[in-house]
Amino acid sequence: MTRPQIVLHGTPLSGHAHRVELLLLALALPYRYEAAPAEVRRSEAFRRLNPLQQIPVIEDGDVTLADSNAIMVYLVRRYAPGSSWLPDEPVEAANVQRWLSIAAGEVMHGPANARLIAQFGLKDDIARAARIARQLLGFMNDHLASRDFLAADHPTLADLACYSYVAHAPEGGIALTPYPAVKRWIARIEALPFFKPIPPSPWPQPVVNHE
Repeated sequence: MTRPQIVLHGTPLSGHAHRVELLLLALALPYRYEAAPAEVRRSEAFRRLNPLQQIPVIEDGDVTLADSNAIMVYLVRRYAPGSSWLPDEPVEAANVQRWLSIAAGEVMHGPANARLIAQFGLKDDIARAARIARQLLGFMNDHLASRDFLAADHPTLADLACYSYVAHAPEGGIALTPYPAVKRWIARIEALPFFKPIPPSPWPQPVVNHE
């Protein structure tokens, strides 16, 4: 019996949707992309998928799941159990989880929020977002100075979860030039054979490094 095709609800500029799409491509899982801009997310049909009106959401047969990190864990556990994307070894598994937490914390409140403010008009504190971003990038740069990937000696969900908003930090006015190890890590992710980029922002790039 043919397995139902996975449906990914997102938008091309969403880093949260992008990390899920990268994993779908890495696992060679067939999927259909359904655009879910703000007006779609306000609809009753979308609220039935996710009452919080957030993307991404996937539909996989009788499973409907929201939250990008939860979706990635589900996809690996269901379709690639035991794979290197989410290691079973306790220390590596804990390291992946730590970076998933960082992706939902410092990455979201730093470079992701700065990008939302600069590109999408989010009403928030750009200086605070920039401070968080610079602290995060300094930490990541030190961490990556002696290793190729975030949680193990190979790519994991940690790298996919953190890549999109870190790589696009300049769209929020956060310069990557001071962080050469981070830039090398970005290049490694972009060199992976399944990689698909986020489209470039259609809006002007802001002046970097807000104080």
